[in-house]
Amino acid sequence: MEPKKIGILEMLLCAALWSIGGLFIKLLPWNGFVVASLRSLVAGLTMFCYIKLKKYHVILNKKTLLTGFFTGLVYLCFTCANKLTTSANAIVLQFMSPVFIVVFSALLYKKAPRKKDIIVILAVLAGLVFFAMDGLKAGHLFGDLVAVLAGLFMALMFILVGESPIQERFSGILLGQLTTFILGLPFVFTTHPVFSGQTILYLMVLGVVQLGIAYCLYVEASKTCPPLACCLLGVVEPLLNPVWVLLFYGEKPGTLALVGCAAIIISVTWWLVSDSRKAE
Repeated sequence: MEPKKIGILEMLLCAALWSIGGLFIKLLPWNGFVVASLRSLVAGLTMFCYIKLKKYHVILNKKTLLTGFFTGLVYLCFTCANKLTTSANAIVLQFMSPVFIVVFSALLYKKAPRKKDIIVILAVLAGLVFFAMDGLKAGHLFGDLVAVLAGLFMALMFILVGESPIQERFSGILLGQLTTFILGLPFVFTTHPVFSGQTILYLMVLGVVQLGIAYCLYVEASKTCPPLACCLLGVVEPLLNPVWVLLFYGEKPGTLALVGCAAIIISVTWWLVSDSRKAE
């Protein structure tokens, strides 16, 4: 099979694995910080084994440390948001991170937004209004705000990573797993989570499969998978995530939230696709 096709399949599998996160976070009967901490411990060990297998080096510098810090905040906010609001709200609100990149680029690098940047920002703001209305109605507005923070921190992570070499990219993500584990560790000792064969299985799925293997697949896919394909296949995650939760957990997002989901997914996907086509 051609390397390009292999890369597309790797990216598709990666996005599918990412999408199961919401379901297994819901299934674990633990505090969100505990889930995030122990998931990152397992994921970090998985990634470290892969790094050693590929004979990469773990690089410690200002960029990888900052990347690790913001990556850790992404994991914590996303996991806690899944406990405080619907899984659909959590993943879609995190998916708006590219819009934050536009805003930060304008503020930090004085890069004026383009016409289509302004259009997608307005569309996302319209989607956020529906999320806020749904959150007030359903009583999970705070969870929606935490999910927005996850998107904000993810944007900062992407800005820091930029076009970093593959070893720096891996190092930043690995440090992010360590950050999440450390920040959530006190809650492991104060909330006393109950361990069983079932909870350990769910934890292994989250740590090894949903984070560890998925990120390794993403890095490998990015070598040969065209940018346009990565953008399109990446949308599989916010589309499938609420489906798994609905089928196996029975959680249904509100009607207003679904309208907000559509506004954000369609506008951000259009924005990513148009940028990818221009780059290619």
